[in-house]
Amino acid sequence: MNELKLEKREIVKVIILNFQNIVIKIQNIALGGTNSANVDPKDLFAEAIKMCAPKIIIVHNHPSGNSLPSQQDIDFTEKMDKASKILGIQLLDHIIIGYNEYTSIKSYLLERKNSR
Repeated sequence: MNELKLEKREIVKVIILNFQNIVIKIQNIALGGTNSANVDPKDLFAEAIKMCAPKIIIVHNHPSGNSLPSQQDIDFTEKMDKASKILGIQLLDHIIIGYNEYTSIKSYLLERKNSR
């Protein structure tokens, strides 16, 4: 969180984990502008595929400091979740880092679903 909370541009990282949820690598995937970053799914999954890693977490920051996900963030997460299932790599979560706060998109969507 400390690494990303003050960045002025969006940075997307992938955390690659083993079966015991131990981090085996953190890789930068994309560097964007002040309010978006373009991520190619091939880049997101490439290292996990090479390492035969079973799990990943996507992390990116919001330079605005607000960690609430945009609709674009939610759509991207759902698209990457579908891709991960095809590849046999579990997408554990997508975390958005704000200023001294973070939001788990997985928890956010579950909360939203339960409040309906």
